[in-house]
Amino acid sequence: MNSDIADRLAEVDARIADAAHTAGRDPSALTRIVVTKFHPASLVDELYGLGVRDVGENRQQELTEKERELGPREGLRWHFIGQAQTNKARAIRAAASVVHSVDRARLADALDTAGEGMPLLDVLLQVNLTHDPGRGGVAPGDLEQLAEHTAARATLRVRGVMGVAPLDEPPAPAFARLAECSARVRTVIPDADWISAGMTGDFPEAIAAGATHLRIGSAITGPRPERR
Repeated sequence: MNSDIADRLAEVDARIADAAHTAGRDPSALTRIVVTKFHPASLVDELYGLGVRDVGENRQQELTEKERELGPREGLRWHFIGQAQTNKARAIRAAASVVHSVDRARLADALDTAGEGMPLLDVLLQVNLTHDPGRGGVAPGDLEQLAEHTAARATLRVRGVMGVAPLDEPPAPAFARLAECSARVRTVIPDADWISAGMTGDFPEAIAAGATHLRIGSAITGPRPERR
C-alpha cells in the first residue's frame, strides 16, 4: 500500500470537512470523486482498498479499459466526466455508473438508445460557465429545454448539473451561476439536486456554493503520468 496516497486522501478529506463546516454543511452529504486520468488501474485498486468508491475518468477508452481490468467491485461507481461523443455512447454506457457531461439532446438520445435493457443511468447536465460557445456544456439559456428533453428519455435519470470554473475569473462567481442553474433545473425536475463542481484547485469555493459532488485528481493521486 502506497502510504503517500493514503496520506493525500486523508489530507483532502480533512480539507473537504473543514470547507463544509465553514459553509455550515454536513461533510457526509458530499461525494468525493477521485479522478484517475492517465493513472493505471492498479491505482484505482489501491484507492478501493482505502475505501474510495467513486472514481472519475475523462476518456472513454481509459474508462472502458480500467473497468474491464478491475472487474466488478462491490459499491464501486465509475463517473464519466469528460466530453462525450455520440459514437462512444454505447461504450460509455457499458462502463459508467454516472455521466456528468450531457450537454446536448443528441448525446442524451445516444445514451438512451444504448441503454435498452439496462438499469437507469444517472446523468448530469453540463453547463458552459464561460462566454466561449466552443467550450463544453449547454448554454445556460438552453438549460431547461435540455432538462426536459433528457428527463423524457426512458433509460436516463437526470440528477442535476455539472460545471467547470473558467480559467479567466475567480471560481466563486462561476459556481454561484451554476447554483442558479441548479435551481432552474429543479423547476423542471424537482429532485435533480446534484451539483458536480470543484476540482483540486477550487473545491472549497464549490462547497461554499452548494456542490454535492467534487471531482478531485492530483491532490490525491499525485502528478499524472505521461499520457498513454
